[in-house]
Amino acid sequence: VWFQCLILSFFSRGKLGRYPPWPGKIVNPPKDLKKPRGKKCFFVKFFGTEDHAWIKVEQLKPYHPHKEEMIKINKGKRFQQAVDAVEEFLRKTKGKDQASSHNSTEEKNRHNSSEERGKQSAGEEKRKASLSEGKVKKGTGEGKKRVSSVSSERGSKSPLKRAQDQSPRKRGRPPKDEKDLTIPESSTVKRVMTGTVAGFKWPPSASEPVKDSDPHFHHFLLSQTEKPAVCYQAITKKLKVCEEETGSTSIQAADSTAVNGSITPTDKKIGFLGLGLMGSGIVSNLLKMGHTVTVWNRTAEKCDLFIQEGARLGRTPAEVVSTCDITFACVSDPKAAKDLVLGPSGVLQGIRPGKCYVDMSTVDADTVTELAQVIVSRGGRFLEAPVSGNQQLSNDGMLVILAAGDRGLYEDCSSCFQAMGKTSFFLGEVGNAAKMMLIVNMVQGSFMATIAEGLTLAQVTGQSQQTLLDILNQGQLASIFLDQKCQNILQGNFKPDFYLKYIQKDLRLAIALGDSVNHPTPMAAAANEVYKRAKALDQSDNDMSAVYRAYIH
Repeated sequence: VWFQCLILSFFSRGKLGRYPPWPGKIVNPPKDLKKPRGKKCFFVKFFGTEDHAWIKVEQLKPYHPHKEEMIKINKGKRFQQAVDAVEEFLRKTKGKDQASSHNSTEEKNRHNSSEERGKQSAGEEKRKASLSEGKVKKGTGEGKKRVSSVSSERGSKSPLKRAQDQSPRKRGRPPKDEKDLTIPESSTVKRVMTGTVAGFKWPPSASEPVKDSDPHFHHFLLSQTEKPAVCYQAITKKLKVCEEETGSTSIQAADSTAVNGSITPTDKKIGFLGLGLMGSGIVSNLLKMGHTVTVWNRTAEKCDLFIQEGARLGRTPAEVVSTCDITFACVSDPKAAKDLVLGPSGVLQGIRPGKCYVDMSTVDADTVTELAQVIVSRGGRFLEAPVSGNQQLSNDGMLVILAAGDRGLYEDCSSCFQAMGKTSFFLGEVGNAAKMMLIVNMVQGSFMATIAEGLTLAQVTGQSQQTLLDILNQGQLASIFLDQKCQNILQGNFKPDFYLKYIQKDLRLAIALGDSVNHPTPMAAAANEVYKRAKALDQSDNDMSAVYRAYIH
């Protein structure tokens, strides 16, 4: 059964913060989407978008009393479109209600007229029966009276009423009526519409949930961004609600660019080491979500901006670890990761029983295993959590976190992972996340080299590179990654979003991973050679899309 309710949703921790209120309506969730455990919540579809999510009751407000306040807070064009959609919805619903009321009145009049005719007919039969009563036996007369009475009683009911009376009633719970579907008056949500809507279906779109062969996957669409929506920009977020046989799980997706207020920051003190392209965005989102963060960076000047945003400054990695409950680190390569832990005033010097260390660097499995061993040997807890994404996704809180190691620490990091990413996966023992991350980046790096190769081939054969991009964006390869990297090449803009030197490092480590298990990686090896040539052309500190220049020189 479907029901709708207009609401005003506040997605913040007691204040508006980064997430403004947004109008939506409560709808019935897809059958295969389980309701989150914990506090009572409702499934909400937001006007002006195709986004929908589980929202806690305390974050819902009635639409009309808060309409003016909401309009004052939000000035954007997209929000105005959402309000227009609400008003249009209300107009249509009001029209339907009036039509329904008119039809109901006519039906009631017809029903009353039918009842009057039934009563008149029954009275006529009764008079006839009384005239003939003296000519028949008493028992027979009584029998006819009983039959006439039942017939008259049936005649006074409409066909719909008879069908309801005759339908079998299931045992157990009493049947729910419409009143059961309303939200209690004492809650923060009040019904502003009545009546159920049968067969309601959202219009299909690029951001509609996708069916997956894995029954453990469910899908959240929280792709509300400030950019114009096009078909290949829709982001599908997967929410895994139970464990797979492999032991990997993912916590609830969190989108910092979407309307999402379900993040409750941990009360643990958080430390963060390394404020590069990825680390800067991560720390910014941790602070915005209310976490207490102490930062350190090899180049101290990079800390200034975050101090202004409310972060605390740590003088050394050891000091950060000793003063914080959980310390994250995100540095460039295996050597930097080891130096950070084992070097002077390093992480290891601050570790004592109960201290937690989370390494988010993309390194090889041997390096992360060595770091885990030394941390645990001092009584600390260790988790590896490399991230898949780039600077923009880091800034937007849309990273994918691949974690392995201490499962309890993974769960303790839940609010942090939700603040910095859209999905996190737990992959088991230490080393698994490093291997998976290298495989992911191997695929990405090889794909980028292929894109550059295709664009240069189009150019030398007299084909339009823009037309090639348009064709790719309309086909099965369409993706944000493809579009952004091609745009970089067409515009000659190679400002780093993911350093070329780092993707080449990941390709090298992935090839070594293949060698360690005697598995061929010829495609990655070929791509690696192209990136090496690009590095020789002084492209290391440019974006990975600058691999294009290896083909034109």
